[in-house]
Amino acid sequence: MTIYFYSDREEPYGCFSNFSRHGFMLDGLWWATSEHYFQAQKFVTTDRAWAEKIQNAKAPKDAANMGRDRSHPLRQDWEQVKDDVMRLGVLQKFKTHTDIQEILLGTGNQHLVENAPNDYYWGCGQDGSGKNMLGIILVEVREILRSHT
Repeated sequence: MTIYFYSDREEPYGCFSNFSRHGFMLDGLWWATSEHYFQAQKFVTTDRAWAEKIQNAKAPKDAANMGRDRSHPLRQDWEQVKDDVMRLGVLQKFKTHTDIQEILLGTGNQHLVENAPNDYYWGCGQDGSGKNMLGIILVEVREILRSHT
């Protein structure tokens, strides 16, 4: 069976969205959402001030839009590290919040798919041909959490 998720407002799996309001501490800093963390990491080595503005963005949508702003240079290794950055943020989010950790663990061995119609990397895309890397990372995080419980 497959579980599809997308919006942070979807119950009960909205917590799988990077926009869900489940903040956490990582690298000695508070991140309001995993979206804030992920987007800021694009600039930590090239534009620290911009990364801090993303960290403090009011809403995850604002952080996402700021992270897509190409008037600020991306760190050179971004394509090589982006999956690890996402994994780290998602893992910390689920380690921090036991309520959503239980939801993730409760999915058993089901396939998790971010049903993002416009995202063919993190989601499945409009036609289902996307890589679904967020879903894959959530399954990896589920396995990590299982091995520690």
